[in-house]
Amino acid sequence: MQMKPLEETIAGVLGIEFVEVGPDKVRATMPVHAATHQPFGQLHGGASVVLAESVASVGTWQLIDQENEIAVGLEINANHLRGKQEGLVTAIGTPLHKGRTTMVWDIKIVDEEEKLICVSRCTVAIVKKKKQ
Repeated sequence: MQMKPLEETIAGVLGIEFVEVGPDKVRATMPVHAATHQPFGQLHGGASVVLAESVASVGTWQLIDQENEIAVGLEINANHLRGKQEGLVTAIGTPLHKGRTTMVWDIKIVDEEEKLICVSRCTVAIVKKKKQ
């Protein structure tokens, strides 16, 4: 299975950009603007969760056998600690567990001043691709 171009996914719609993808850290940014706002003009918690799961999924994907496996979100939680109305947030994901069938990631979302906006933990399942 080939990865879709990011602009054709929810990451593209929200403006998520991956700035670092390594075996022990993934960093991605997301603008805080109309597409990521809730009705009162604040960063939507769901947008933060999309950012966090995107970081965990891409981090897992780059660590697996991409010819025979896919990475899919299994569980995610998030604590939204501070509001944000505009600017840019950055998610920094680090793996807590790199297993054969699951990986668990710790994701911290911060603003431009490194203030914590959201903390999240995401479990990603590693699933064998179905043979066509």
